[in-house]
Amino acid sequence: MIAIVLVGCGIAYSLLAIIAVLKFRPSAQPVKNDFRPPVSILKPVRGRDARFYQAIRSHAALDYPEFEILFGVSIPNDPAHEDIARLQREFPGCPIRVIDTTNDAPNGKAGSLELLARAARYDVFVVNDGDIRVPVDYLDRVAGPLRDGETRVVTCLYRATASSWASEAEAIGIVTEFAPSVLVSRLLSHSAFALGSTMAFRRADLERIGGFAALRNYLADDYQLGSRMAALGGRVFLADPVVETNLGSGSLRDVWKHQVRWSRTIRVSRPAGYFAYIVTQLTFWSVVATAAGYPLAGAAGIATRLVAAAVSLARLDREKVNRIWAVPFRDLFGLAVWAAGVAGSEVEWRGIRFRLRRDGTMQRLQ
Repeated sequence: MIAIVLVGCGIAYSLLAIIAVLKFRPSAQPVKNDFRPPVSILKPVRGRDARFYQAIRSHAALDYPEFEILFGVSIPNDPAHEDIARLQREFPGCPIRVIDTTNDAPNGKAGSLELLARAARYDVFVVNDGDIRVPVDYLDRVAGPLRDGETRVVTCLYRATASSWASEAEAIGIVTEFAPSVLVSRLLSHSAFALGSTMAFRRADLERIGGFAALRNYLADDYQLGSRMAALGGRVFLADPVVETNLGSGSLRDVWKHQVRWSRTIRVSRPAGYFAYIVTQLTFWSVVATAAGYPLAGAAGIATRLVAAAVSLARLDREKVNRIWAVPFRDLFGLAVWAAGVAGSEVEWRGIRFRLRRDGTMQRLQ
């Protein structure tokens, strides 16, 4: 009987997810705002993949009157240098600078951003990961909402491309599980989520929270920035573009390590939401209900989960709709990741092992 109740909870959550996803309308037509402040795009980079150039090129090709791109590179012989030089040759009129961001911060990305912010010319910052690909009207859509003084940070959802079956499974999870959870949270509360796929904000607000120096010991720098900005008195605004990242051709082991790191990071950042996750696992509870002798409840649960996943795929990443059959298997893998996230506090990031403390800070392990 407990299994039926939990299937019911999962169905209720999936229905909420459907409503939240349908309320979100990704951008369709290019826009131009009358509020177009000069923007400094801060991009810490480390290495490159097969689609790195296409990602950074999408930033240089933006339709926006005044912006600069600052690349933070902390490794002297980083292969990203070659693609950045190519970008400078292709777009000689676009202000593109490479900044040496060698630093000793536990979170090397936050340390790089601290140095990039010092070098930036403008007072509106847009931060995103090195492999993010954006639409041509990206800056209009993420800088424009800052016209409202109540908006502290603008962020975006993202989808992913992949070149291996393991990474493709991770990409499906982003669209059918992670993105709906963000949208449900915003549907039910005044959420302060900021996602590393995009964070746009004012220099003055960053300085009020202590700058990027205040984030250098935290693994979840995006979460910390969003929550601290919101604490100033304002909101984190979700813009309508869905930007794109590339997960590459990672092995199952690579995906497992990445997902467990992400899971443990969420656990120390938002413990209440993390442990509530188990109630939303409709695929798992449907299997349990079927095994317990309630096949109709199990079938109803699986059907509802597939409908919710199909809605998310259709709205956020149409190219993956034909992979709907993989969602239940990805759900069970995600539950195993969640369990691993509960059990430990060590993570590996950029080849270095850290221990996560309960407050979200990280300690490098020798």
